[in-house]
Formats: sequence, C-alpha cells, structure tokens
Amino acid sequence: MKLWNDQEAPTAVEYGIMVALIAVVIIVAVQTLGGTLNTTFTTVNTKMTPAA
Repeated sequence: MKLWNDQEAPTAVEYGIMVALIAVVIIVAVQTLGGTLNTTFTTVNTKMTPAA
C-alpha cells in the first residue's frame, strides 16, 4: 500500500506538534511583552504629576 510507504510528506501529527510549538512561543511572547508594557505604563503613571 503506497499510503504507508510515503514518508516524505508531513503527517497530521507533525503539523500538530508545529502548531503547538508556535502557540507556546506566541503565549510566552505575549506574556513577556504584557509584563514589560505594564511596568512601563506604571512607571510613567507614577512620574506624572496631577494637574492642579
């Protein structure tokens, strides 16, 4: 059966692993960026003086 002998084409499992790894990278990047932005805005907020 030719279907079982074709090992050049990526399987659904390989695509699933790639998608999972990409999702992990995106989650880590968003969490890191979110924390950095939160720190930046907090710093700016504390340094601003209220308008009197």
